[in-house]
Amino acid sequence: GLTPPCPQVLSLGADVLPEYKLQAPRIHRWTILHYSPFKAVWDWLILLLVIYTAIFTPYSAAFLLSDSEEAQRHHCGYSCSPLNVVDLIVDIMFIIDILINFRTTYVNSNEEVVSHPAKIAIHYFKGWFLIDMVAAIPFDLLIFGSGSEETTTLIGLLKTARLLRLVRVARKLDRYSEYGAAVLFLLMCTFALIAHWLACIWYAIGNVEGQRTGWLHALGQQIGKPLNGSFGPSIKDKYVTALYFTFSSLTSVGFGNVSPNTNSEKIFSICVMLIGSLMYASIFGNVSAIIQRLYSGTARYHTQMLRVKEFIRFHQIPNPLRQRLEEYFQHAWSYTNGIDMNAVLKGFPECLQADICLHLNRSLLQNCAPFRGATKGCLRALAMKFKTTHAPPGDTLVHAGDVLTALYFISRGSIEILRGDVVVAILGKNDTFGEPLHLHARPGKSRADVRALTYCDLHKILREDLLEVLDMYPEFSDRFWGTLEITFNLRDTNMIPGSPGSDELDGGFSRLRRRKLSFRRRPEKGGHGPGEGRGGPQLCALPRGSPSPG
Repeated sequence: GLTPPCPQVLSLGADVLPEYKLQAPRIHRWTILHYSPFKAVWDWLILLLVIYTAIFTPYSAAFLLSDSEEAQRHHCGYSCSPLNVVDLIVDIMFIIDILINFRTTYVNSNEEVVSHPAKIAIHYFKGWFLIDMVAAIPFDLLIFGSGSEETTTLIGLLKTARLLRLVRVARKLDRYSEYGAAVLFLLMCTFALIAHWLACIWYAIGNVEGQRTGWLHALGQQIGKPLNGSFGPSIKDKYVTALYFTFSSLTSVGFGNVSPNTNSEKIFSICVMLIGSLMYASIFGNVSAIIQRLYSGTARYHTQMLRVKEFIRFHQIPNPLRQRLEEYFQHAWSYTNGIDMNAVLKGFPECLQADICLHLNRSLLQNCAPFRGATKGCLRALAMKFKTTHAPPGDTLVHAGDVLTALYFISRGSIEILRGDVVVAILGKNDTFGEPLHLHARPGKSRADVRALTYCDLHKILREDLLEVLDMYPEFSDRFWGTLEITFNLRDTNMIPGSPGSDELDGGFSRLRRRKLSFRRRPEKGGHGPGEGRGGPQLCALPRGSPSPG
């Protein structure tokens, strides 16, 4: 009588739900996702072309567009200059970029991805279409053929419209503003690019002023190449001198060896000095803040080290322990850079914490035989319980007589087991030490010291946490205990009455399981032992091997 209603309930749900809720969102065949790898590669290609345009377009407009070159290009064809061919390719790529933008999705104000072609087109028309269109017009092709001086000047001015695309580049570079070194590099590049533009304008002013009074005439006299018609300083001499003048004017008041002579040159020099003062305030004024941000970690280190030394002085800690404390602090800082990984992890939701812990413990869960075959839910639950411990050489993880409240898995480094002053075992990667938890109802005490020989990374899981997870997944529990091999059993059978050999093992496995369950439920009523919180996972717990005896 219970089976017939099921298909009716399912069909009822299918009838009641709207059709658009049951269908997967459809995207047009030629629509490009804004987060696709192709769009990312294409954006970087357009970025490189824009940088090329920002450098070569002013240079070409000021230095290369002359009457002789126009006559030569008119005589031998448009492909006479390789630079003009590159400009044609850039124009074609910019036009293709406009077409791609008409088919690229975007995110609206409601944080929804819009893929409808008409809405994409309207959004692009209202945004960057006009700037992209003006920057993509091949003006030198449209006005090609007339070699007059007015046409040459007009082409040079119109081609600078490509620089409008730098506005889009500046918006995309905002994402790197959080990196101090990247910001410093971008500021220096911006300074050099503005100096390059001003050098091109400086040459254009000197070229328009005439032969006798401008700075070009003075340059020809200085280097022994008098300016006379088409003869005079080479393009290389002109550009290097112009760039030298703009850099010296932007960074200081100039040195006088290249000086303005005419009124137009003097007015331009005044403007360059004003721009230089603004650039000092906006660019170089931020350099000190950026450098201070780069060394903020060093300042935090010295502050924390001062606190440690004050703690040592206040409590009068003796020299051997004092040296261990300072060495551990220095190593822990170099290992984590002073960041509290636990606080970072707890800032994420629990489902994301589980994924992060699964990634951090992936080598243990994938390579260790007892965890193979576990379900994904079981692995996530175990990963949340594991704590990663880092120990420097000489650090004692477990002392003789400590209560064995955890199971340890070594993922890197070597440790030694000592009884007194005698080394009884040396353990390495993928080894396990602790006690067989399923054989004892109560935690035992350690019969030896455990000390790190090298820098060690260990995965630790508390006794109660492990038994709790295995109780939730009983089908995995038997397989886990059957395949777990403890390399060194630290439990001291002489210190706890009723240990192996007494009546604890005589009652059979079912009796052990009942006692284990009763022990596991006890903390829920009586609370946790000292130092054993049941909070979130730890990424880098302090490498003090085990808690103090309860």
